[in-house]
Amino acid sequence: MGVALRDIVIEYKSPVSWDALSGIAAIDASNALYQFLTIIRQPDGTPLMDHRGRVTSHLSGILFRMATFLDKAIKPVFVFDGKPPDLKQATIEERRKLRTEAGERWKEALARGDEEEAYKQARSSTRVDAAVIETSKELLQLLGIPFVQAPGEGEAQAAHMAAKGDVRYVVSQDYDTLLFGAPTLVRNLTVSGKRKIRGRAVTINPERIILSDLLGGIHLTRAQLIDIGILVGTDFNEGVTGIGAKTALKLVQNGEAAAKLKEKMPQFDPDPVRSLFLNPPVTNSFELAWARPDVEGIVSLLCGGYDFSEERVRKALEGFTVKEGQRTLEGWF
Repeated sequence: MGVALRDIVIEYKSPVSWDALSGIAAIDASNALYQFLTIIRQPDGTPLMDHRGRVTSHLSGILFRMATFLDKAIKPVFVFDGKPPDLKQATIEERRKLRTEAGERWKEALARGDEEEAYKQARSSTRVDAAVIETSKELLQLLGIPFVQAPGEGEAQAAHMAAKGDVRYVVSQDYDTLLFGAPTLVRNLTVSGKRKIRGRAVTINPERIILSDLLGGIHLTRAQLIDIGILVGTDFNEGVTGIGAKTALKLVQNGEAAAKLKEKMPQFDPDPVRSLFLNPPVTNSFELAWARPDVEGIVSLLCGGYDFSEERVRKALEGFTVKEGQRTLEGWF
């Protein structure tokens, strides 16, 4: 997912402690839900489900991760995708195809008892569908956590809110957020902790990228960073075959990006993609207000509706209340 800028961004990532992240954070909802659905699974790749076979991994992720956020004085607001732009249709179809194929390989791995391969393919088959989005919004409302419905890309809306100062930073795994102009991107907040990656246990910690530091370090403007993305490939266009982030950086720095695109992709017009990143559809019609969680409503939804343990749910909800010795959270509500 997203644009492959890691090779040029890695130098400008900096570790950041949870204590340094207090304040309002705009969470790329689609990205966060995808992470929850991908990670919260059984060893054979089976997601958490209730007795009716409905997936509940995302609900578990929201409940327990948001309790951590609030405990760290982070005020989350989820930003949901709206209508995808026409330029994204090819990417959507390709991702749908890949997920379907991974789902078939998951079944095959399960049939032959290959648990490790099953887990891998199950993760690749992850999808955020309408039911996931609807139930996520229902839980967020009961938790008293606001969410914003973007007219287009959620990342673009979150970046817009950060640029306006409505939120302190954007939480996402995708570097596209920088192309949309987010002044500060924080990664790994929804996936931090101990994780099993490629068969080994690793600890994932939060990291921060400040757009101005990145642009100053590579001596480019955001428009030129977008050109790097276009060369590499984004959700809205195919990249130039064989060109990675480092090569694209050199081409843009040397003023050769346009010539390379014309040479390798003569029929492609990059202007609509640039325009989408620079002037995406966004809205200012939203209200950021946090409320006290409806404890009994949450218990009814999760325990009565989706088979969650009432003891675990009530324990998690303690993280949404003021603890002795902490600065009061009364101003939040």
